[in-house]
Formats: sequence, C-alpha cells, structure tokens
Amino acid sequence: MSLNKKQKKQIDVEQQKIAQLRMQLSGAKKQLDDPEEVVRLEKEIAAAQVRLEKIKQQD
Repeated sequence: MSLNKKQKKQIDVEQQKIAQLRMQLSGAKKQLDDPEEVVRLEKEIAAAQVRLEKIKQQD
C-alpha cells in the first residue's frame, strides 16, 4: 500500500484531531460538568478513527 501526499496529510490531520479530542475527553472525565460532553467526544473520536481507517484502506 502506497499513500500519496494528500492521503498522508489527511492521516496526519486525523491523528492530530484524535490526539486533541483524547485530551479534551480526559479533561471532561475529570471535571464531569457536562456528562453529555464525554459521550460527544467519544463519538467524535470514534468517527475520526473510522475516517482514518478509510484513508489507510484507499489505494
């Protein structure tokens, strides 16, 4: 599997997004001001991971 520059950039962006969301999720779990925020962040992380896998599977 060889990725072109665009795919590599998309992967990088998604990985950064996941890392940022995980930090936000960690903070949200510690504070628990809004329990729905934890659920929302978990869904966003899952969606970003799905997008990342789709990019990696493209040829």
